[in-house]
Amino acid sequence: MKIEARVFDLVMAFSFLMAVVYGYWTHLATGHVEPTGTVALALTGGLALITGTYFRFVARRIEVRPEDNPDAEVSDGAGELGFFSPGSYWPVGLAAAAATTGVAVAFWHVWLLVIAVVLVLVAVGGLVFEYHTGPNHD
Repeated sequence: MKIEARVFDLVMAFSFLMAVVYGYWTHLATGHVEPTGTVALALTGGLALITGTYFRFVARRIEVRPEDNPDAEVSDGAGELGFFSPGSYWPVGLAAAAATTGVAVAFWHVWLLVIAVVLVLVAVGGLVFEYHTGPNHD
């Protein structure tokens, strides 16, 4: 997790630096700071700061991974990686319902928004309460 935290720290530093540079250049060009781009860059830096901080806290609580060890071999990462859910079609339905909701909000079709919200609720319910049968499921 230390590698991921470092990546987000670099993104944060770059975003904050570019917010300052962008604000300065727009002030030189127009006589005032252009707020939209400056705020967008500053918020990008803030979001990268939040994510990087989370990864740093997680890195302290877990054991050192092979990705974090510069002397690690490829074989150090071998073995079981964890449990991954078998295939499910509910995420596809949820994505379609969310896209429909976005279109309904963008064009403000209330009738489509009502249908889309119902579809989102059905898809979330299906995803949460799906039942798998098989050798690894009791």
